[in-house]
Amino acid sequence: MRINLKFFASVREKLGSGGETIDVPADVGTVGALRDLLVARGGAWAEALGEGRALRMACNQRMCDGDEALSENAEVAFFPPVTGG
Repeated sequence: MRINLKFFASVREKLGSGGETIDVPADVGTVGALRDLLVARGGAWAEALGEGRALRMACNQRMCDGDEALSENAEVAFFPPVTGG
């Protein structure tokens, strides 16, 4: 399944990229499983997306949690929580 990734703010800075398109294995069926797959890349990926990091996720421009199901050509975004003033 092909997934379009988007990275914003400090996540983008840490990874050095605003996004990419990847093919994921059939057993990666949720946003949480996708996050785990990316963390397994190690290095900056584990630092930016690893457990314990304050991180928000969206699938197809809707805020979601790790249980959100993926579909072909889904757009998944990762970004830090935003506070305003």
